[in-house]
Amino acid sequence: MSSTTFLWVLFWAVFVVVCSVDYFVASHRKTKMDVKSALRWTGIWIAVALSFSGAIYLLHPNGQEIFLEYISGYLTEYSLSVDNLFVFILIFSLMGVGEVAQPKLIKLGIYLSIALRIVFILFGIALIQRFHWLIYVFGAMLVWTAWKMVAADEDEQVHPEKNLLYRAAARLLPMHAEDQSTKRLFTNFNGRRCITPLFLVFLVIGSTDVLFAVDSIPAIMGISQDPFVVLTSNVFAVLGLNSLFFAIRGIMGLFKFLKHGVSLILFFIGVKMIAGIYHPVEEWFKERTYVSLLVILVVLTVSVILSVWHDRMLRRNENKTTP
Repeated sequence: MSSTTFLWVLFWAVFVVVCSVDYFVASHRKTKMDVKSALRWTGIWIAVALSFSGAIYLLHPNGQEIFLEYISGYLTEYSLSVDNLFVFILIFSLMGVGEVAQPKLIKLGIYLSIALRIVFILFGIALIQRFHWLIYVFGAMLVWTAWKMVAADEDEQVHPEKNLLYRAAARLLPMHAEDQSTKRLFTNFNGRRCITPLFLVFLVIGSTDVLFAVDSIPAIMGISQDPFVVLTSNVFAVLGLNSLFFAIRGIMGLFKFLKHGVSLILFFIGVKMIAGIYHPVEEWFKERTYVSLLVILVVLTVSVILSVWHDRMLRRNENKTTP
């Protein structure tokens, strides 16, 4: 067995174990997840992803280069996921989903999005390999997305009822409302198999995350077109969303400027992809894969530090104005 094949086997083995453990914990949790517990689980999943990067460095034939691309891709996808989770918080609020049912819904939505993302990734890589000029189109998409993220109204509303899958399921399938504490997506009512309102939320969460992939998949392809790097970094980033959701919900003030940082990263990757039309620029970045990782790390670090500083200044001003 070659080292690359072994890494693929290792990836899928870790994927199955992580999914099994995460789903078991999410399904059997009796109480809501607090911030401390969410941060602990978030740390575990990040450690798993980074440990896999260590295996890449030691076992892959191009260990150092693939390692840097994997870390860059993972950090990019993970930071993009934070913006996704703010939308999930809003969806749960608008659709009246109780806190007990939220962990299982997010986890199932993640599974759906992983399956669809794999298809999207393989399709996107095949297109780029056949039509290389699409890389410049993806670059332009990222530049536009970066501008859209900064220019978008922070109070912009989400309308789950306009989701295509939501509307189709609500119209075509029999539905019966029941207590959300059961956390069931299906139920039997009057001898019929019916969906519950939680099933509709599941569809909205999963399909919404796929829509975000329209931005995130081109971003990772701007870092690497290696199917191994693109798929593994993307899947590991998405797997950590469940615990990250509850961590973010409890400490949202610390992410004030993260969206601006993510938009700057997308802008950098988009410009790099477009500039690749000039061959020396493309070769320069290929020979210095660490540059992308360095830019991503610096931007994320600065955005988090600014967010923490801004949150502390607000608290200090509030304390001064409180009589």
